[in-house]
Amino acid sequence: MNFSQSKNPIRWIIVFISFLIISIILWNTYTFFQIFKNEERIKMNLWATAQKTLINAGENTEVDLPLQIFSNNTTIPLILTENDSIINYVNIEDEIIKDKVKAKEYLEELKSENEPIKIIYAPGKSQELYYGDSSLIDKLKYYPIALSLIIILIAFLIYNFYQSNKVASQNKLWAGMAKETAHQIGTPLSSLIGWLEILKLDNVDESVTIEIEKDIERLQTITERFSKIGSEPKLENKDIIEETKQSYNYLISRFSNQIDFTFKSPQTPINVLLNPALHSWTIENLVKNAIDAMKGRGKLSLEIEEDAHFVKINVIDSGSGIPKKEFNRIFETGFTTKKRGWGLGLSLTRRIVEKYHKGHIKVLSSEIGKGTTMQISFRKAQTSI
Repeated sequence: MNFSQSKNPIRWIIVFISFLIISIILWNTYTFFQIFKNEERIKMNLWATAQKTLINAGENTEVDLPLQIFSNNTTIPLILTENDSIINYVNIEDEIIKDKVKAKEYLEELKSENEPIKIIYAPGKSQELYYGDSSLIDKLKYYPIALSLIIILIAFLIYNFYQSNKVASQNKLWAGMAKETAHQIGTPLSSLIGWLEILKLDNVDESVTIEIEKDIERLQTITERFSKIGSEPKLENKDIIEETKQSYNYLISRFSNQIDFTFKSPQTPINVLLNPALHSWTIENLVKNAIDAMKGRGKLSLEIEEDAHFVKINVIDSGSGIPKKEFNRIFETGFTTKKRGWGLGLSLTRRIVEKYHKGHIKVLSSEIGKGTTMQISFRKAQTSI
């Protein structure tokens, strides 16, 4: 069973356990931090006691232990002051102490890290011991931050996994529905072909049967398109000019005469590895989008051009135009400017062009109120013999 299909309570239990483990780790880190801080405080109190012993030492005073305490401190930085003047320092670079400005800044930093220890070695006389955190304490400070970043990264990866899994499931559903639709259309389509043959036998006006035959062929193309969704299409070495022109001419005959259609291309064939049914779908989507942008009235031109390695198809309309900030967004699934649009047309077109045909699609240019030029490009194939 797929984890993404499990019941929600199981997911929340796993999330809760994960956060519980994280909380325990963070709490233990904080506890260790406090233990080390207290141990360093004890060490500094011993150091202060050793300092007081040395100050008050006489000829018979044993000083081996205080000196050993001093020598054992190799990690904790400290500054000893008397009457606000630095009289000693340990584990601090000489350059800092010699520079009065840097020394003062460093002393303020130590004051902010730990509470100073006052050493009263005689009535009315005292010294102040300021100390900072050892390198171990400094590392422990950043450990919770590093752990939190790791947790955020893991959470992001889990979220990404669920999102991609969800999208994959939706894609499978849409692919299944598309194939089932193609299957369901196939039965009445076969009947329509039969009825068309009967009409031809009954000597019905040929102009009528020709148009019906065109529409039936169109339905067969649409059925073929839907049947290919979710599977790798077969690419053929075809003349892209002829394939594009056929689709374009069919659309011209089905739209209002208030649109001025033009077609421009080289005179010689240009071969490209493509799937005719899916390429026809691409041209249809681009042309329909252009007509929608013009609200059914204006100029629409399809121009094919080539260079040494690529062939480019430009669909140019005189519509409302696209803001530059939306040049990439229009290809996102669900993005649409239409009140009743689903935002699938251009997303599907990009999938057909870039994934199946290894081509490229983009908004070549657009100006608000003047129109848009959409461009698709394919690598040329060798001419078939």
